[in-house]
Amino acid sequence: MIVLSPTAFAGGVSDTLGTGRNITDNETLVSADGTFTLGFFSPGSSSTKRYLGVWFTVSGDAVCWVANGDRPINGNSGVLVISNTGSLLLLDGGQITWSTNSSFASSAEAQLLDNGNLVVRDHGSSAILWQSFDHPSNTLLSGMKLGKNTWTGAEWYLTSWRSADDPSPGAYRRKLDTTGLPDLIVWQGNVRTYRTGPWNGRWFSGVPEVTTYMDLVTRQVTTSPGEISYSYTAEPGAPLTRLVLTDAGMVKRLVWDAGTRTWQTFFQGPRDVCDAYGKCGAFGLCDASAAATSFCSCLKGFSPASPAAWSLRDTSAGCRRNVKLDCAANGTTTTDGFLLVSGVKLPDTHNATVDRSITVEECRARCLANCSCLAYAAADIRGGGGGTGCVMWTDDIMDLRYVDQGQDMYLRLAQSELPPPPPLSPPQKKVTTAVTAGASAAAVVAIVIALLTLVVVAWKKRWRRHRSTVPDEHQLSPAWSVPSVEQPSPASARTVQCVELSSLKEATGNFSKSNIIGTGGFGTVYEGHLRDGGKVAVKRLHSSLIDEGGEAFMREVEVMPMLRHANLAQLLSYCNEGNERILVYEYMKNKSLNLYIFGEDHRLRALLNWERRLQIIRGVAMGVSYLHELCKEVIHRDLKPSNILLADNWRPKIADFGTPKQFVVDQTDPTLVQTAGYTAPEYILEWYLTLKCDVYSFGVILLEIVNGQRNRSSPTFLSSAWEAWDQGRINELLDRTVAEPKPEILFELERCVQIGLLCVQQSPEDRPTMAAVVTMLNNNSSQIPPPKGPVPNGRTESPLRGADRSSTQEEASGTSRDSHTVYLT
Repeated sequence: MIVLSPTAFAGGVSDTLGTGRNITDNETLVSADGTFTLGFFSPGSSSTKRYLGVWFTVSGDAVCWVANGDRPINGNSGVLVISNTGSLLLLDGGQITWSTNSSFASSAEAQLLDNGNLVVRDHGSSAILWQSFDHPSNTLLSGMKLGKNTWTGAEWYLTSWRSADDPSPGAYRRKLDTTGLPDLIVWQGNVRTYRTGPWNGRWFSGVPEVTTYMDLVTRQVTTSPGEISYSYTAEPGAPLTRLVLTDAGMVKRLVWDAGTRTWQTFFQGPRDVCDAYGKCGAFGLCDASAAATSFCSCLKGFSPASPAAWSLRDTSAGCRRNVKLDCAANGTTTTDGFLLVSGVKLPDTHNATVDRSITVEECRARCLANCSCLAYAAADIRGGGGGTGCVMWTDDIMDLRYVDQGQDMYLRLAQSELPPPPPLSPPQKKVTTAVTAGASAAAVVAIVIALLTLVVVAWKKRWRRHRSTVPDEHQLSPAWSVPSVEQPSPASARTVQCVELSSLKEATGNFSKSNIIGTGGFGTVYEGHLRDGGKVAVKRLHSSLIDEGGEAFMREVEVMPMLRHANLAQLLSYCNEGNERILVYEYMKNKSLNLYIFGEDHRLRALLNWERRLQIIRGVAMGVSYLHELCKEVIHRDLKPSNILLADNWRPKIADFGTPKQFVVDQTDPTLVQTAGYTAPEYILEWYLTLKCDVYSFGVILLEIVNGQRNRSSPTFLSSAWEAWDQGRINELLDRTVAEPKPEILFELERCVQIGLLCVQQSPEDRPTMAAVVTMLNNNSSQIPPPKGPVPNGRTESPLRGADRSSTQEEASGTSRDSHTVYLT
């Protein structure tokens, strides 16, 4: 904790230091609006070493700038003065410890601005001679920059502290890489340790979390003749925020919660093993959900460069190409093509070529005509569609990983490595790489693009017709293991492998009853055991749901891989053989949420302490928000605790996207799916289906997580929750099997109840969007409107007309099957 002088917060303290004045160890400057304080402090457990710095007035240990980090003052002898030449000097017993070395100005003054910037300027002209924002420490504030002044060569970057007790320069730096697309990289010495992914016009492609707090700050990347920089600006009225590079090399976005007087972590990177730079080496692809294969697999067309090391889970050597590119063989013609790799953080672009002035189609033609080009992608995703601009890689594809809301990259492969063309397709013609000057070159490019477009369109149509009968080129042998990397084809943003029925029989003991872990209206789920010791969940659809030709099933197989989010259960593989329709999902050791909030074993219920319950609530909200806002407005339609699975780290994952349940806005004639207690009233009474139906279900789940009781167990569940909130009796709502929460947690739970009540309001128009719910859950200082009270007799438990009765019968009976209903009930 920082030791402040007794007068640090004395009233009437000035924000300006003029010539002839000084600041001693017991004095401070405070910005005009009171947000920032400048003075002397001792960090952590240190009590004798004193530093001059700037910190947030409300939080003395939130130091955001240090002047003399590598030259501390011993004792209280430090003095800050303005010299008669216009320099700001830090003196220790009369000796200069630190100086701004600003330009000559006899009437200079120093001022601490409202944004935390300490400036020295000429009092007569107000010209800034020096500013602390040009010399960052370990913190980026609103209005600061990271990047490079291309005229002077000066760079702005963060440097970590050596430790929490020592603000001298540490081992890590965070810089903006300006050699390709702008990319924020953490360095340890000369080694990259973590990067955000390149700027895509909206955010850095590997940090989609920013979409959950875009109302907090506005981000900006500036590319001009004078500078290339990144900065952010706090929105008016938003809570205090800062970005910190810790002494351990972590990057954290911290937001001040005025209610609990603590800093909340909104983002932290690296987040997982796949954020470690180059985890899978060159041409490797990292998948944080694929622990069974050490998270790494080679891109299609590549194999481990060192199979022996790969078998020992050392993937750093990366992958090498299986078949030489045709273009590289003779340099004049090519039969090479491109494979779509979708949903990724784009690779490191420090050696890539960027051209923002051309279209993605032109980028493709340019890459194909360049024998050195190995992959290409859009440089900017603003405006939707396939994006604009062009980035081309001519060196190793490095640091590639799957990420939520990831981008598309097109990987160059030899013709033999590409998915086979559909039956009766015209043979692929060679494309010359020689570029003819003038209009003829443009005409050639246009013709090539048009032909390629026609071929792809035809391929898509035929692929859909033949997929259910033509064996997949990636069918696995009986020695089957979980595919950690799915190789997307042009017909889908991301595909999964088709596995043989014999492999699934082997994994499940020929679908033995002893391996059943769940059953419901749409299928039976088995625990599948792999030869490498891993487990999967194998869902075998009921024969009554198998449509002729399997078109509905294949639509699910096509769409499910596109739903990639940390809070959604992932489809790994499928089987479409004979009359069998089988889906293979990732296995969840902790099973479903039901077991922990409704189970009779109080020890299990106590495992979900309040911190974990809040984590689960936020995770489910982010998963549903992803479906609604960022994934073509998909409505789940059957959100309930039994469809929320818990990973080993208690991360919630929404499951059960069964074919009859998944629904996209504007789809006609949907199959009705209703579960008593979770279905929105307008859906029960009028079959009126919108995104707000999921919002209602989420609100019920939130209140059940807090209360530990089922909505349908009491006809007054929702009205009792509203009355308890309205009368300030939140404690009465809390699950008694969990220890009493701390005051700051109780504050969060009260907000959660209010948010849940907003979600279950009778009218869909009154309910918030899931994006708004995520913002309210992650920002404890944001305002939440009061919910309307329940409508009298508004509990609509009407018969489920034509609905999925089989999926609700178990729950209505009150049996214990919920604790076993793990997948897609």
